[in-house]
Amino acid sequence: MEPRISFVTLAVRDVDRTRAFYVDGLGWKPELDVPGEVLMFKVGERLVLSLWDRKAFAAEIGSPASEGVPPLTLAHNLATREEVDAVLDDARRAGAPHVSPAQDRDWGGYSGYFADPDGFRWEIAWNPGPVGALVL
Repeated sequence: MEPRISFVTLAVRDVDRTRAFYVDGLGWKPELDVPGEVLMFKVGERLVLSLWDRKAFAAEIGSPASEGVPPLTLAHNLATREEVDAVLDDARRAGAPHVSPAQDRDWGGYSGYFADPDGFRWEIAWNPGPVGALVL
């Protein structure tokens, strides 16, 4: 098996509210939009973010989705510190329930976080190192 991720699927409580955040608020264009069921966005070369109704998600995987802040982050890397601040401002305007300002990090970069309506945390980062260059 080659090391590759094709889909990142997140279970959401309200697909319509999620659509309002990502499509109307952040301006993303869905590849697939089935009201009340699923939204899919191309988020990279051969990578799709799937935002799926929580009940349908639980029915397929066989266990209920947990409550609280999920123990994961999604990261969006940018080429400059200024772009990081601009995206965090966009998330705030889109209605993100939690936005933490960007700050210099011990690992040498600059990042902040926002939460989507279901609490999934997005790290918005400028990473000046070689791994950061790998994803731009």
